[in-house]
Amino acid sequence: MNVLTTRRRFLKTTIGGSALLGLGDLGFLAQLRPVSAAEAKLESDVVRFHPEIEPLVRFLEDTPRERLLEEVAAKIKRGLSYRDLLAALLLAGVRNIQPRPVGFKFHAVLVVNSAHLASLSSPDAERWLPIFWALDYFKSSQAQDVKEGDWTMRAVDESKIPAGQKAKQAFIEAVENWDETAVDVAVSGLARSASAQEIFESFCRYCARDFRELGHKAIYTANSWRTLQCIGWQHAEPVLRSLAYALLDRTGDANPAKNDLPADRPGRRNFELRANLRDDWLDGKVERAATTEMLQAIRQGSAVETSAKAVELLNRGVAPQSIWDGLFDGAGELLMREPGIRSLHAVTCTNALHFAWQHCGSDVTRRYLLLQNAAFLPLYRGNAKEKVHIDELQAAPLKSSGPQALEEIFAEITKDRMDAALKLLAWLKENPQPKEFLDAARVLIFLKGRDAHDYKFSSAVLEDYQHLSPVWRDRYLAASVFNLRGSGDSDNGLVTRTRAALQG
Repeated sequence: MNVLTTRRRFLKTTIGGSALLGLGDLGFLAQLRPVSAAEAKLESDVVRFHPEIEPLVRFLEDTPRERLLEEVAAKIKRGLSYRDLLAALLLAGVRNIQPRPVGFKFHAVLVVNSAHLASLSSPDAERWLPIFWALDYFKSSQAQDVKEGDWTMRAVDESKIPAGQKAKQAFIEAVENWDETAVDVAVSGLARSASAQEIFESFCRYCARDFRELGHKAIYTANSWRTLQCIGWQHAEPVLRSLAYALLDRTGDANPAKNDLPADRPGRRNFELRANLRDDWLDGKVERAATTEMLQAIRQGSAVETSAKAVELLNRGVAPQSIWDGLFDGAGELLMREPGIRSLHAVTCTNALHFAWQHCGSDVTRRYLLLQNAAFLPLYRGNAKEKVHIDELQAAPLKSSGPQALEEIFAEITKDRMDAALKLLAWLKENPQPKEFLDAARVLIFLKGRDAHDYKFSSAVLEDYQHLSPVWRDRYLAASVFNLRGSGDSDNGLVTRTRAALQG
Protein backbone atom coordinates (compact mmCIF):
# COMPACT_ATOMS: atom_id res chain seq x y z
CA MET A 1 0.00 0.00 0.00
CA ASN A 2 1.68 3.21 -1.12
CA VAL A 3 -0.42 5.86 0.65
CA LEU A 4 -3.02 6.16 3.38
CA THR A 5 -5.88 3.74 3.03
CA THR A 6 -9.06 5.74 3.51
CA ARG A 7 -12.06 4.16 5.16
CA ARG A 8 -13.86 3.74 1.85
CA ARG A 9 -10.84 2.17 0.22
CA PHE A 10 -10.23 0.02 3.29
CA LEU A 11 -13.75 -1.36 3.24
CA LYS A 12 -13.46 -2.03 -0.44
CA THR A 13 -10.20 -3.93 -0.03
CA THR A 14 -10.92 -5.81 3.16
CA ILE A 15 -14.63 -6.59 3.19
CA GLY A 16 -15.72 -6.31 -0.39
CA GLY A 17 -15.88 -8.31 -3.56
CA SER A 18 -15.33 -12.06 -3.84
CA ALA A 19 -13.67 -11.38 -7.17
CA LEU A 20 -10.73 -9.97 -5.24
CA LEU A 21 -10.48 -13.05 -3.09
CA GLY A 22 -10.01 -15.91 -5.49
CA LEU A 23 -10.91 -18.30 -2.68
CA GLY A 24 -13.43 -21.08 -2.39
CA ASP A 25 -16.14 -21.64 0.20
CA LEU A 26 -15.85 -23.26 3.60
CA GLY A 27 -17.16 -26.64 2.49
CA PHE A 28 -14.03 -28.28 3.82
CA LEU A 29 -15.40 -27.84 7.33
CA ALA A 30 -17.83 -30.70 6.74
CA GLN A 31 -14.85 -32.96 6.16
CA LEU A 32 -13.46 -32.46 9.67
CA ARG A 33 -13.47 -35.59 11.77
CA PRO A 34 -15.95 -35.73 14.66
CA VAL A 35 -14.71 -35.11 18.19
CA SER A 36 -15.14 -38.10 20.48
CA ALA A 37 -16.70 -37.88 23.94
CA ALA A 38 -13.36 -38.80 25.45
CA GLU A 39 -11.64 -35.93 23.69
CA ALA A 40 -14.29 -33.52 24.89
CA LYS A 41 -13.62 -34.29 28.55
CA LEU A 42 -11.43 -32.02 30.62
CA GLU A 43 -8.88 -33.33 33.06
CA SER A 44 -10.52 -33.51 36.47
CA ASP A 45 -8.22 -30.95 38.08
CA VAL A 46 -8.42 -28.28 35.35
CA VAL A 47 -10.57 -25.23 36.04
CA ARG A 48 -13.97 -25.37 34.36
CA PHE A 49 -16.08 -22.49 33.13
CA HIS A 50 -19.83 -22.05 32.98
CA PRO A 51 -21.40 -24.79 30.84
CA GLU A 52 -22.76 -22.32 28.29
CA ILE A 53 -19.26 -21.02 27.46
CA GLU A 54 -17.05 -24.08 28.10
CA PRO A 55 -17.60 -25.71 24.67
CA LEU A 56 -16.63 -22.52 22.85
CA VAL A 57 -13.50 -22.15 24.98
CA ARG A 58 -12.55 -25.74 24.21
CA PHE A 59 -13.11 -25.05 20.54
CA LEU A 60 -10.65 -22.14 20.63
CA GLU A 61 -8.14 -24.19 22.60
CA ASP A 62 -8.28 -27.26 20.37
CA THR A 63 -8.65 -25.86 16.85
CA PRO A 64 -5.28 -25.58 15.08
CA ARG A 65 -4.08 -22.05 14.38
CA GLU A 66 -4.12 -22.52 10.62
CA ARG A 67 -7.85 -23.34 10.68
CA LEU A 68 -9.14 -21.23 13.55
CA LEU A 69 -10.18 -18.08 11.70
CA GLU A 70 -12.07 -20.02 9.05
CA GLU A 71 -13.89 -22.14 11.60
CA VAL A 72 -14.75 -19.15 13.78
CA ALA A 73 -16.13 -17.41 10.70
CA ALA A 74 -18.34 -20.42 10.07
CA LYS A 75 -19.66 -20.20 13.63
CA ILE A 76 -20.35 -16.50 13.25
CA LYS A 77 -22.42 -17.21 10.16
CA ARG A 78 -24.39 -19.70 12.22
CA GLY A 79 -25.12 -17.10 14.89
CA LEU A 80 -22.13 -16.93 17.26
CA SER A 81 -22.32 -13.58 19.05
CA TYR A 82 -19.53 -11.07 19.43
CA ARG A 83 -19.85 -11.10 23.22
CA ASP A 84 -19.63 -14.89 23.52
CA LEU A 85 -16.57 -14.99 21.28
CA LEU A 86 -14.91 -12.23 23.31
CA ALA A 87 -15.67 -14.10 26.55
CA ALA A 88 -14.31 -17.38 25.22
CA LEU A 89 -11.16 -15.67 23.94
CA LEU A 90 -10.42 -14.13 27.34
CA LEU A 91 -11.15 -17.35 29.23
CA ALA A 92 -9.09 -19.50 26.86
CA GLY A 93 -6.11 -17.22 27.49
CA VAL A 94 -6.66 -17.23 31.24
CA ARG A 95 -6.79 -21.04 31.40
CA ASN A 96 -3.93 -21.79 29.04
CA ILE A 97 -1.33 -19.03 29.38
CA GLN A 98 0.66 -18.50 32.54
CA PRO A 99 0.47 -14.87 33.74
CA ARG A 100 4.16 -14.89 34.58
CA PRO A 101 5.89 -12.94 33.39
CA VAL A 102 2.97 -10.51 33.08
CA GLY A 103 3.84 -9.72 29.48
CA PHE A 104 5.48 -11.56 26.59
CA LYS A 105 3.18 -14.49 25.68
CA PHE A 106 0.62 -13.30 28.25
CA HIS A 107 -0.10 -10.35 25.98
CA ALA A 108 -2.66 -12.67 24.40
CA VAL A 109 -4.76 -11.96 27.51
CA LEU A 110 -3.68 -8.36 28.07
CA VAL A 111 -4.60 -7.40 24.52
CA VAL A 112 -8.20 -8.68 24.59
CA ASN A 113 -9.56 -5.42 25.96
CA SER A 114 -7.47 -3.38 23.53
CA ALA A 115 -8.87 -5.38 20.62
CA HIS A 116 -12.34 -4.89 22.07
CA LEU A 117 -11.82 -1.11 22.28
CA ALA A 118 -10.66 -1.09 18.68
CA SER A 119 -13.80 -3.00 17.72
CA LEU A 120 -16.05 -0.59 19.62
CA SER A 121 -14.52 2.35 17.77
CA SER A 122 -14.91 0.74 14.35
CA PRO A 123 -17.84 0.66 11.93
CA ASP A 124 -19.92 -2.50 11.99
CA ALA A 125 -18.26 -3.85 8.86
CA GLU A 126 -14.79 -3.69 10.45
CA ARG A 127 -15.69 -4.79 13.96
CA TRP A 128 -14.60 -8.41 13.67
CA LEU A 129 -11.08 -7.60 12.44
CA PRO A 130 -9.42 -6.82 15.81
CA ILE A 131 -11.02 -9.89 17.39
CA PHE A 132 -9.80 -12.14 14.58
CA TRP A 133 -6.31 -10.71 15.06
CA ALA A 134 -6.53 -11.45 18.80
CA LEU A 135 -7.70 -15.02 18.08
CA ASP A 136 -4.67 -15.66 15.91
CA TYR A 137 -2.40 -14.09 18.54
CA PHE A 138 -3.87 -16.34 21.22
CA LYS A 139 -2.93 -19.44 19.22
CA SER A 140 0.63 -18.16 18.86
CA SER A 141 0.88 -17.52 22.62
CA GLN A 142 -0.74 -20.85 23.44
CA ALA A 143 1.92 -22.61 21.40
CA GLN A 144 4.64 -20.66 23.18
CA ASP A 145 3.19 -21.62 26.56
CA VAL A 146 3.30 -25.28 25.55
CA LYS A 147 6.99 -24.92 24.68
CA GLU A 148 7.64 -23.37 28.08
CA GLY A 149 5.98 -26.14 30.07
CA ASP A 150 2.29 -26.12 29.11
CA TRP A 151 0.93 -24.29 32.15
CA THR A 152 -2.80 -24.72 32.77
CA MET A 153 -4.93 -23.15 35.49
CA ARG A 154 -5.98 -25.88 37.90
CA ALA A 155 -9.28 -26.13 39.75
CA VAL A 156 -9.42 -24.21 43.02
CA ASP A 157 -9.40 -26.11 46.32
CA GLU A 158 -13.07 -25.71 47.26
CA SER A 159 -12.53 -26.90 50.82
CA LYS A 160 -10.30 -23.91 51.62
CA ILE A 161 -12.34 -21.05 50.12
CA PRO A 162 -13.31 -18.52 52.81
CA ALA A 163 -16.94 -17.48 52.86
CA GLY A 164 -18.65 -14.09 52.94
CA GLN A 165 -16.87 -11.20 54.67
CA LYS A 166 -13.99 -13.48 55.63
CA ALA A 167 -12.99 -13.64 51.97
CA LYS A 168 -12.16 -9.94 51.71
CA GLN A 169 -9.95 -9.95 54.79
CA ALA A 170 -8.31 -13.20 53.68
CA PHE A 171 -7.58 -11.61 50.28
CA ILE A 172 -6.02 -8.52 51.87
CA GLU A 173 -3.84 -10.59 54.20
CA ALA A 174 -2.71 -12.89 51.38
CA VAL A 175 -1.79 -10.01 49.07
CA GLU A 176 -0.02 -8.12 51.85
CA ASN A 177 2.02 -11.24 52.66
CA TRP A 178 2.62 -12.16 49.00
CA ASP A 179 1.13 -15.57 49.74
CA GLU A 180 0.25 -17.24 46.41
CA THR A 181 -1.51 -20.27 47.87
CA ALA A 182 -3.68 -18.24 50.22
CA VAL A 183 -4.58 -15.61 47.61
CA ASP A 184 -5.90 -18.21 45.16
CA VAL A 185 -8.62 -19.45 47.49
CA ALA A 186 -9.25 -16.00 48.95
CA VAL A 187 -9.90 -14.38 45.59
CA SER A 188 -12.29 -17.19 44.68
CA GLY A 189 -14.24 -16.43 47.84
CA LEU A 190 -14.13 -12.73 47.01
CA ALA A 191 -15.48 -13.37 43.51
CA ARG A 192 -18.41 -15.30 44.98
CA SER A 193 -19.34 -12.82 47.70
CA ALA A 194 -18.40 -9.26 46.70
CA SER A 195 -19.77 -6.83 44.12
CA ALA A 196 -17.85 -6.03 40.95
CA GLN A 197 -17.05 -2.54 42.20
CA GLU A 198 -15.84 -3.82 45.57
CA ILE A 199 -13.57 -6.30 43.83
CA PHE A 200 -12.20 -3.62 41.52
CA GLU A 201 -11.48 -1.35 44.50
CA SER A 202 -9.60 -4.19 46.21
CA PHE A 203 -7.37 -4.78 43.20
CA CYS A 204 -6.78 -1.06 42.66
CA ARG A 205 -5.16 -0.97 46.09
CA TYR A 206 -2.41 -3.31 44.90
CA CYS A 207 -2.07 -3.05 41.11
CA ALA A 208 0.43 -0.20 41.38
CA ARG A 209 2.25 -0.99 44.62
CA ASP A 210 5.45 -2.17 42.89
CA PHE A 211 7.22 -1.52 39.59
CA ARG A 212 7.89 -5.14 38.68
CA GLU A 213 6.69 -6.23 35.23
CA LEU A 214 6.99 -2.76 33.63
CA GLY A 215 3.50 -1.65 34.64
CA HIS A 216 1.71 -4.74 33.35
CA LYS A 217 0.10 -5.44 36.71
CA ALA A 218 -1.86 -2.19 36.47
CA ILE A 219 -2.57 -2.84 32.79
CA TYR A 220 -3.96 -6.31 33.53
CA THR A 221 -6.11 -4.96 36.36
CA ALA A 222 -7.72 -2.28 34.20
CA ASN A 223 -8.08 -4.43 31.09
CA SER A 224 -9.55 -7.46 32.84
CA TRP A 225 -12.12 -5.36 34.67
CA ARG A 226 -13.12 -3.58 31.48
CA THR A 227 -13.51 -6.82 29.56
CA LEU A 228 -15.57 -8.37 32.35
CA GLN A 229 -17.86 -5.36 32.19
CA CYS A 230 -18.62 -6.39 28.61
CA ILE A 231 -18.80 -10.17 28.83
CA GLY A 232 -20.44 -10.38 32.25
CA TRP A 233 -19.24 -11.00 35.79
CA GLN A 234 -20.42 -14.59 35.75
CA HIS A 235 -17.00 -15.22 34.15
CA ALA A 236 -15.04 -13.30 36.79
CA GLU A 237 -13.64 -15.96 39.10
CA PRO A 238 -10.99 -17.56 36.84
CA VAL A 239 -9.99 -14.15 35.51
CA LEU A 240 -9.52 -12.82 39.03
CA ARG A 241 -7.53 -15.89 40.04
CA SER A 242 -5.19 -15.25 37.11
CA LEU A 243 -4.97 -11.55 38.00
CA ALA A 244 -4.19 -12.23 41.67
CA TYR A 245 -1.46 -14.69 40.66
CA ALA A 246 -0.01 -12.03 38.34
CA LEU A 247 -0.03 -9.32 41.00
CA LEU A 248 2.02 -11.49 43.33
CA ASP A 249 4.78 -12.11 40.79
CA ARG A 250 8.05 -11.16 42.50
CA THR A 251 10.22 -11.76 39.37
CA GLY A 252 12.64 -13.83 41.45
CA ASP A 253 12.95 -11.37 44.34
CA ALA A 254 12.77 -12.39 47.97
CA ASN A 255 9.39 -11.96 49.61
CA PRO A 256 8.73 -8.17 49.59
CA ALA A 257 6.68 -8.50 52.78
CA LYS A 258 9.88 -9.36 54.59
CA ASN A 259 12.41 -7.30 52.63
CA ASP A 260 13.10 -3.70 51.58
CA LEU A 261 13.53 -3.92 47.81
CA PRO A 262 13.93 -1.12 45.21
CA ALA A 263 10.80 -2.09 43.26
CA ASP A 264 8.66 -1.59 46.37
CA ARG A 265 10.15 1.59 47.83
CA PRO A 266 8.19 4.20 45.81
CA GLY A 267 4.93 2.46 46.69
CA ARG A 268 5.74 2.31 50.39
CA ARG A 269 6.74 5.95 50.45
CA ASN A 270 3.63 7.06 48.56
CA PHE A 271 1.44 4.97 50.82
CA GLU A 272 2.51 7.36 53.59
CA LEU A 273 2.78 10.47 51.39
CA ARG A 274 -0.82 10.30 50.22
CA ALA A 275 -1.96 11.41 53.67
CA ASN A 276 -0.13 14.72 53.12
CA LEU A 277 -2.54 15.88 50.42
CA ARG A 278 -5.00 18.56 51.48
CA ASP A 279 -8.55 17.41 52.09
CA ASP A 280 -9.95 19.31 49.10
CA TRP A 281 -7.21 18.17 46.71
CA LEU A 282 -9.74 17.46 43.95
CA ASP A 283 -10.97 21.08 43.89
CA GLY A 284 -7.97 22.91 42.47
CA LYS A 285 -7.57 24.98 39.32
CA VAL A 286 -6.14 23.88 35.98
CA GLU A 287 -2.79 25.62 35.44
CA ARG A 288 -0.63 25.27 32.37
CA ALA A 289 2.48 26.33 34.29
CA ALA A 290 1.93 23.51 36.78
CA THR A 291 1.89 20.96 33.97
CA THR A 292 5.19 22.38 32.73
CA GLU A 293 6.64 21.93 36.23
CA MET A 294 5.43 18.33 36.27
CA LEU A 295 7.06 17.67 32.90
CA GLN A 296 10.36 19.05 34.17
CA ALA A 297 10.22 16.75 37.19
CA ILE A 298 9.61 13.73 34.95
CA ARG A 299 12.62 14.69 32.80
CA GLN A 300 15.10 15.12 35.63
CA GLY A 301 13.66 13.86 38.91
CA SER A 302 13.75 10.52 40.66
CA ALA A 303 10.68 8.49 41.54
CA VAL A 304 10.70 10.17 44.96
CA GLU A 305 11.03 13.65 43.49
CA THR A 306 8.26 13.31 40.90
CA SER A 307 5.69 12.10 43.41
CA ALA A 308 6.80 14.85 45.80
CA LYS A 309 6.30 17.38 43.01
CA ALA A 310 2.77 16.11 42.47
CA VAL A 311 2.02 16.54 46.18
CA GLU A 312 3.49 20.05 46.13
CA LEU A 313 1.38 21.11 43.16
CA LEU A 314 -1.84 19.63 44.52
CA ASN A 315 -1.33 21.28 47.89
CA ARG A 316 -0.69 24.55 46.08
CA GLY A 317 -4.22 24.43 44.73
CA VAL A 318 -3.51 22.87 41.31
CA ALA A 319 -6.20 20.57 39.91
CA PRO A 320 -5.42 16.86 39.40
CA GLN A 321 -6.17 17.45 35.69
CA SER A 322 -2.97 19.50 35.38
CA ILE A 323 -0.99 16.68 37.00
CA TRP A 324 -2.49 14.14 34.61
CA ASP A 325 -1.74 16.45 31.67
CA GLY A 326 1.89 16.32 32.76
CA LEU A 327 1.86 12.55 33.21
CA PHE A 328 0.29 11.88 29.80
CA ASP A 329 2.57 14.30 27.94
CA GLY A 330 5.54 13.17 30.01
CA ALA A 331 4.91 9.59 28.90
CA GLY A 332 4.62 10.80 25.30
CA GLU A 333 7.91 12.66 25.61
CA LEU A 334 9.65 9.54 26.92
CA LEU A 335 8.44 7.72 23.82
CA MET A 336 9.75 10.45 21.52
CA ARG A 337 13.13 10.42 23.20
CA GLU A 338 13.69 6.69 22.97
CA PRO A 339 11.00 4.79 21.04
CA GLY A 340 10.74 1.17 22.09
CA ILE A 341 9.23 -1.36 24.46
CA ARG A 342 10.15 0.41 27.68
CA SER A 343 8.89 3.86 26.75
CA LEU A 344 5.67 2.71 25.08
CA HIS A 345 4.75 1.08 28.39
CA ALA A 346 5.01 4.48 30.05
CA VAL A 347 2.03 5.36 27.83
CA THR A 348 0.02 2.17 28.34
CA CYS A 349 0.66 2.03 32.10
CA THR A 350 -0.45 5.66 32.44
CA ASN A 351 -3.59 4.78 30.50
CA ALA A 352 -4.33 1.93 32.92
CA LEU A 353 -3.63 3.92 36.08
CA HIS A 354 -5.70 6.85 34.86
CA PHE A 355 -8.59 4.49 34.12
CA ALA A 356 -8.32 3.04 37.61
CA TRP A 357 -8.14 6.56 39.04
CA GLN A 358 -11.29 7.54 37.14
CA HIS A 359 -13.34 4.53 38.21
CA CYS A 360 -12.11 3.90 41.74
CA GLY A 361 -14.33 5.30 44.50
CA SER A 362 -11.84 5.28 47.39
CA ASP A 363 -10.26 8.68 47.98
CA VAL A 364 -7.13 7.22 49.58
CA THR A 365 -6.65 4.79 46.69
CA ARG A 366 -7.10 7.54 44.11
CA ARG A 367 -4.41 9.59 45.83
CA TYR A 368 -2.11 6.58 45.77
CA LEU A 369 -2.69 5.78 42.09
CA LEU A 370 -1.87 9.31 40.99
CA LEU A 371 1.30 9.47 43.11
CA GLN A 372 2.45 6.06 41.92
CA ASN A 373 1.98 7.05 38.28
CA ALA A 374 4.17 10.08 38.94
CA ALA A 375 6.79 7.87 40.59
CA PHE A 376 6.77 5.29 37.81
CA LEU A 377 7.50 7.57 34.85
CA PRO A 378 11.16 8.32 35.71
CA LEU A 379 11.69 4.55 35.91
CA TYR A 380 10.85 4.33 32.19
CA ARG A 381 13.31 7.07 31.30
CA GLY A 382 16.31 5.06 30.15
CA ASN A 383 19.44 6.74 28.83
CA ALA A 384 18.21 8.44 25.70
CA LYS A 385 20.56 10.99 24.14
CA GLU A 386 17.68 12.77 22.42
CA LYS A 387 16.48 15.58 24.71
CA VAL A 388 13.33 16.62 22.90
CA HIS A 389 10.82 18.59 24.97
CA ILE A 390 7.23 17.92 24.05
CA ASP A 391 6.10 21.38 25.18
CA GLU A 392 8.58 23.04 22.82
CA LEU A 393 7.60 21.27 19.59
CA GLN A 394 6.90 23.60 16.67
CA ALA A 395 4.49 22.68 13.89
CA ALA A 396 6.08 22.03 10.49
CA PRO A 397 4.29 23.07 7.29
CA LEU A 398 2.54 20.46 5.19
CA LYS A 399 3.11 20.25 1.46
CA SER A 400 -0.44 19.04 0.85
CA SER A 401 -3.92 20.06 1.90
CA GLY A 402 -7.28 18.37 2.34
CA PRO A 403 -7.28 14.56 2.40
CA GLN A 404 -3.79 14.51 0.90
CA ALA A 405 -2.41 16.15 4.05
CA LEU A 406 -3.25 13.08 6.11
CA GLU A 407 -1.75 10.85 3.44
CA GLU A 408 1.43 12.92 3.69
CA ILE A 409 1.54 12.51 7.48
CA PHE A 410 1.02 8.75 7.46
CA ALA A 411 3.59 8.32 4.70
CA GLU A 412 6.02 10.36 6.79
CA ILE A 413 5.49 8.10 9.83
CA THR A 414 7.22 5.33 7.89
CA LYS A 415 10.14 7.56 6.88
CA ASP A 416 10.70 10.19 9.60
CA ARG A 417 8.61 10.07 12.77
CA MET A 418 9.74 13.43 14.12
CA ASP A 419 8.81 15.11 10.86
CA ALA A 420 5.46 13.32 10.97
CA ALA A 421 4.85 14.55 14.54
CA LEU A 422 5.54 18.17 13.61
CA LYS A 423 3.32 17.95 10.54
CA LEU A 424 0.55 16.41 12.61
CA LEU A 425 0.76 19.40 14.96
CA ALA A 426 0.17 21.67 11.97
CA TRP A 427 -2.75 19.54 10.78
CA LEU A 428 -4.34 19.53 14.24
CA LYS A 429 -4.34 23.33 14.34
CA GLU A 430 -6.63 23.29 11.32
CA ASN A 431 -8.57 20.20 12.44
CA PRO A 432 -9.33 20.45 16.17
CA GLN A 433 -11.65 17.42 15.94
CA PRO A 434 -9.20 14.84 14.58
CA LYS A 435 -11.63 11.99 13.92
CA GLU A 436 -10.23 11.43 10.43
CA PHE A 437 -6.73 10.96 11.80
CA LEU A 438 -7.91 8.66 14.59
CA ASP A 439 -9.95 6.52 12.20
CA ALA A 440 -7.10 6.26 9.71
CA ALA A 441 -4.60 5.38 12.46
CA ARG A 442 -6.89 2.60 13.63
CA VAL A 443 -7.32 1.20 10.12
CA LEU A 444 -3.56 1.09 9.64
CA ILE A 445 -3.23 -0.94 12.86
CA PHE A 446 -5.70 -3.44 11.38
CA LEU A 447 -3.71 -3.61 8.16
CA LYS A 448 -0.16 -3.42 9.45
CA GLY A 449 -0.11 -4.15 13.19
CA ARG A 450 2.12 -7.10 14.04
CA ASP A 451 2.09 -7.59 17.79
CA ALA A 452 0.01 -6.91 20.88
CA HIS A 453 1.75 -3.61 21.53
CA ASP A 454 0.33 -2.14 18.34
CA TYR A 455 -3.17 -2.71 19.66
CA LYS A 456 -2.43 -1.90 23.32
CA PHE A 457 -0.64 1.33 22.47
CA SER A 458 -3.04 2.59 19.83
CA SER A 459 -6.12 1.87 21.95
CA ALA A 460 -4.54 3.70 24.89
CA VAL A 461 -3.49 6.75 22.90
CA LEU A 462 -6.67 7.13 20.90
CA GLU A 463 -8.67 6.91 24.13
CA ASP A 464 -6.50 9.18 26.26
CA TYR A 465 -6.34 11.99 23.72
CA GLN A 466 -9.76 13.08 24.99
CA HIS A 467 -8.59 13.01 28.61
CA LEU A 468 -6.02 15.77 28.24
CA SER A 469 -6.75 19.48 28.48
CA PRO A 470 -7.14 21.06 25.02
CA VAL A 471 -3.88 22.98 25.31
CA TRP A 472 -1.92 19.72 25.83
CA ARG A 473 -3.74 17.05 23.88
CA ASP A 474 -2.40 17.83 20.40
CA ARG A 475 1.17 17.39 21.60
CA TYR A 476 0.26 14.04 23.11
CA LEU A 477 -1.27 12.87 19.85
CA ALA A 478 1.77 14.12 17.92
CA ALA A 479 4.03 12.05 20.18
CA SER A 480 1.95 8.95 19.41
CA VAL A 481 3.29 8.73 15.85
CA PHE A 482 6.49 7.34 17.34
CA ASN A 483 4.68 4.03 17.79
CA LEU A 484 1.80 4.18 15.30
CA ARG A 485 1.94 2.48 11.91
CA GLY A 486 2.70 4.38 8.72
CA SER A 487 1.15 3.83 5.32
CA GLY A 488 4.48 2.63 3.96
CA ASP A 489 4.83 -0.17 6.51
CA SER A 490 4.33 -3.70 5.23
CA ASP A 491 0.90 -5.31 5.53
CA ASN A 492 0.48 -8.06 8.11
CA GLY A 493 -1.45 -10.40 5.82
CA LEU A 494 -4.05 -11.26 8.45
CA VAL A 495 -6.70 -8.99 6.94
CA THR A 496 -6.53 -11.00 3.71
CA ARG A 497 -7.06 -14.20 5.64
CA THR A 498 -9.86 -12.68 7.73
CA ARG A 499 -11.54 -11.38 4.59
CA ALA A 500 -11.38 -14.81 3.06
CA ALA A 501 -12.79 -16.40 6.20
CA LEU A 502 -15.71 -14.01 6.47
CA GLN A 503 -16.48 -13.89 2.76
CA GLY A 504 -15.96 -17.55 1.99
